[in-house]
Amino acid sequence: MTESSPHTAPARVRSDVAHNARVWNHWLGGTDNFAVDRAIGDRVTGMYPSIGEVARADRAFLGRVVRHLAGDAGVGQFLDIGTGLPTADNTHEVAQHTAPDARVVYLDNDPIVLAHARSLLTSSPEGATEYIEADARDPELVLRLAGRTLDLDRPVAVMMLGILNFVLDADEARGIVATLMDGLPSGSHLVLTHPTLELGGGGNEAAMRFWNENATPPITARGRTEFASFLAGLDVLEPGIVSCSRWRSGSAARNPEVAQFGAVGRKP
Repeated sequence: MTESSPHTAPARVRSDVAHNARVWNHWLGGTDNFAVDRAIGDRVTGMYPSIGEVARADRAFLGRVVRHLAGDAGVGQFLDIGTGLPTADNTHEVAQHTAPDARVVYLDNDPIVLAHARSLLTSSPEGATEYIEADARDPELVLRLAGRTLDLDRPVAVMMLGILNFVLDADEARGIVATLMDGLPSGSHLVLTHPTLELGGGGNEAAMRFWNENATPPITARGRTEFASFLAGLDVLEPGIVSCSRWRSGSAARNPEVAQFGAVGRKP
């Protein structure tokens, strides 16, 4: 967004406080952000220079996972929670390129994402794409609203990329995941990424502290054991819990490890 965007953005959008969706957009090279987002994003980059690589690796992970699920795994429905601002290769674009009849529901509660929802509401003629405004902390409502577009009696891939790190209480985060997956049938998948300090992300600790003091929403990193607890009861697909840049990426040399866990679990 340009600096004139406050005149057209929804009233709930604050242009004086950096917000994750817009800063993430800045790290990905987008223009849907304010000066404050760029300033905070650049400060974080100065403290943790790898953050741009993390953002790009997370987006590439999404593409590889969706292609696998829509193709080899035959999953035709996706629930993308914490959509963020649209960029290249969004979930519906990747899914419907692989399977034109794929149905995709995006969910977010950020007003600036809502303002851009029209960019997401495109679909192949055979499939469907929908956007709903809701909070991931209310998983029962999420399922109820998603069920207007998705058939919840058939497998669904739940995408939660870089979302649970904004749920600071681990028990609450586990409860959200459990409720979502309990409401879906066998063959459904859970797709997760999450920042960690265990994959060379030690320099990120000060950057996260700076973020929590100057931007919104607050964030937390988690270790492998805590991350694995979100996948409890699911069959974790190979190669297991790895840096998201290394998940089925081919040559590890071309994809250096980033401090962001990635994993996919299948409901038995």
